[in-house]
Amino acid sequence: MNTILVTGGTGTVGALVVTRLREAGHEVRVLSRHAKEYPVDLRDGSGLDAAMAGVEVVVHCASSPRGGDDVAAGHLIEAARRAGTVGNIVYISIVGVDVVPYGYYVTKLKVERMLEESGLGLTILRTTQFHDLVAKAVNVMGKLPVVVPVPKGVRMQPIAAEEVADRLAELAVPEPAGRVPDMGGPEIHSLTELARAGLAATGRRRRVLGVPLAGKAYAAFRHGGHLTPTHAVGRQSFAEFLKTPHDRPIRE
Repeated sequence: MNTILVTGGTGTVGALVVTRLREAGHEVRVLSRHAKEYPVDLRDGSGLDAAMAGVEVVVHCASSPRGGDDVAAGHLIEAARRAGTVGNIVYISIVGVDVVPYGYYVTKLKVERMLEESGLGLTILRTTQFHDLVAKAVNVMGKLPVVVPVPKGVRMQPIAAEEVADRLAELAVPEPAGRVPDMGGPEIHSLTELARAGLAATGRRRRVLGVPLAGKAYAAFRHGGHLTPTHAVGRQSFAEFLKTPHDRPIRE
């Protein structure tokens, strides 16, 4: 069995990966600023050397839409180099990061490039958005009275976080695989359709209104740069997700 370090191991997909790896018998180190055993702050790299000692595989799930992912990746790369035992860094990215000029996507692409240029063993998995993300976005928008605005003409291909976690756990081996095939959900729907389904699942009646936006990122989303119809490998549909009880609540 391997010693595996998981960043973002308490997040939506990271926690699922940790469970799967431990069930398979691996020693798993979950990074967190508040962890008793391995307190690590990826923002400045503190605690990383101790956590990385003897690690063979890193599954990098930590990410923040607020920024700083490139800084965190830099600290992670340097710590992996110092450890000298890491054979594979598994990184979860997003479909379309090289097509859609959205700030968060641009940073994810930068991290991909940093890892590729690091000289370390690397596996990159790009996926479409999780069901959870879509459902939570609908929940936030559904708090508005009467009308729920959504970006007009934008489609989504949501996928189950559990299925992505299964794949990440499979990839968490000492031998790197490079850029592996993308993972997309089984169906593509407009945001309008998904919003209506999400609202109905939580018993709220709202009018859903498509609103046109401006900018290159919106145009790229409208053109489907974030979709991967040729890799629609997901099994659970968004409708099925909404019917399934989750420990990760849709409503906050």
